[in-house]
Amino acid sequence: MTTRVILVRHGQSTYNAQSRIQGRLDASVLTEKGSVAAQKVGDALNGLKFDALYCSPLQRAKQTAQIIVTYLSDPPKVEPSDLLMEIDLPLWAGMERQAVMEQFPQEYQTWHDSPHEFSMLVSTPEGEKQHFPVLALFEQAKQFWREILARHQNQTVLLVAHNGINRCLIATALGIQPQFYQSVQQSNCGISILNFTNIIPGELPKPADVQLESMNLTTHVGHKVPSVRPGHQGPRLLLVRHGETEWNRMGQFQGQIDVPLNDNGREQARKAAEFLKEIKIDFAVTSPMARPKETAEIILQNHPGIELQLEPEFCEISHGLWEGKFEAEIEQFYPGLLEEWKIAPQTVQMPEGENLQQVWQRSLIAWKQIVETYNHQNVTILVVAHDAINKALLCQLFNLPPDHFWNFKQGNGAVTVIDYPQGIEGLPVLQADNITSHLSGSILDKTAAGAL
Repeated sequence: MTTRVILVRHGQSTYNAQSRIQGRLDASVLTEKGSVAAQKVGDALNGLKFDALYCSPLQRAKQTAQIIVTYLSDPPKVEPSDLLMEIDLPLWAGMERQAVMEQFPQEYQTWHDSPHEFSMLVSTPEGEKQHFPVLALFEQAKQFWREILARHQNQTVLLVAHNGINRCLIATALGIQPQFYQSVQQSNCGISILNFTNIIPGELPKPADVQLESMNLTTHVGHKVPSVRPGHQGPRLLLVRHGETEWNRMGQFQGQIDVPLNDNGREQARKAAEFLKEIKIDFAVTSPMARPKETAEIILQNHPGIELQLEPEFCEISHGLWEGKFEAEIEQFYPGLLEEWKIAPQTVQMPEGENLQQVWQRSLIAWKQIVETYNHQNVTILVVAHDAINKALLCQLFNLPPDHFWNFKQGNGAVTVIDYPQGIEGLPVLQADNITSHLSGSILDKTAAGAL
C-alpha cells in the first residue's frame, strides 16, 4: 500500500510580482494571475480523492488552498499547519531582491551558492544568535513528515505551501542534503508528487521506500516546462526516457537486449515530440539502442537539421542472465535476489551483468562530458536514454549513492528538465521531473510500470 502526497506551491503573490522576498511576512496576497493559476490547479486535481489537506497559515497559501477545494468533488477540511510555514528570513523579508543583492552582497552569494552555510544574526529574548534559515527549514520539514506520514498511512494527502518549505519537504523525503536547497525548483502553482511505502511512525522513510513520481509540473498553468531563470549561463538538458516496448508492457526484463518500441511506445514518442515541438533544441544525444534511438528520431522530426549523436555509455544496465526473464522466473532461478534488488539495489550484482556502481560511473562520465562540451552556452540539449540510466543521472545531480536508485520515477516517454545556470562549476537545478501529462492529460504517471 502507498501513501501519496501531492505538493502545490501557492499562486503568484503580490510580493512575487514585485520581486520582493517574502519569508514569513504575511503582507502578501494572491494576484489575479495567482488566483487564476490556483483555479487551474483545482481543475487538474479534480477527480482525485484527498483524505486530508494541509496548508501553510500564511495568506497566499491559504487563499490558494481555498480556491483549490472549490474544484474538488469531495473536498477535505483545509487544516493550517505551522510546520508548512515558509523559510524565516527576518532581515530580508519585504525587501526587493535587487536591494538585498546590493546591500548584502556577500550574504546573498552565500545564500545562493552555499545555502547550508547561510546565516543571519537575529535578536532573541536570550540575546543575539546566528540563525541558519535553510538548516532550520530542513528540520521543520523532517518534523512535518514524522507527524503526517504516520497519521495518513495508505491515504492521499494534499499540501499547499511555499517555495522553500516544498523544496525541503522533497529534499528530506529523498535524503537530499541542505547544500542542494537551490537545486530543487518550485514554480508558482507547480505540482509535485511523492509516494511513500513501509512507513514507520516517527521515522523518515528509507531510500527504497520513497519515490518522486513527478516534480514541478506546470503544464496545467500553461507552461510546458519552467522558464530559464534570469542570468542563466549554461546548458539546459531535456532528459527523456524511451517509449514503451512490448517487454515493458509485459514486465519482462530487457536490459541490453535490443528490444524495439511497440506501437504504444511510438505513439508516446510522437506525443513527446509534439510536447517539445515549440522548444528550441540545439543538440541531441541518445543511447545507441533501438528503443531510445527511435524515440529520439521521432522527437527530432520537428527539429530538422539536428544531428543525433550516439553515446554507448548511456546503454541500459546489463541485467546479465536476468534479461528476457519475468519476475517469477528470476525468483525461481535466483531466490531472494529480486527482493534484494527492490529494497537494497546497491548490493545486487546482476548475474553475468552489471551492478549499480558501474552504471553510476559510466553514465556520469558521459553526462559530464556533454555539460563540459556546452559549458557556459545557453543551449538546449535533448538526451534520450533508459530507466536505470536516467535514475542514476538524477541521483547524481544531488550526490545520492546507489541505495537511492528507486527515488526517481521515469515513465516511458517522460520529460525531465535539468539546468546548469552557472555551468558545470555550479550546482545543477532540477527544474521539472518526469513530466507525463502530454501522454495521458493527467498529472499522474500512467505509463506501464514495466521492467528495466
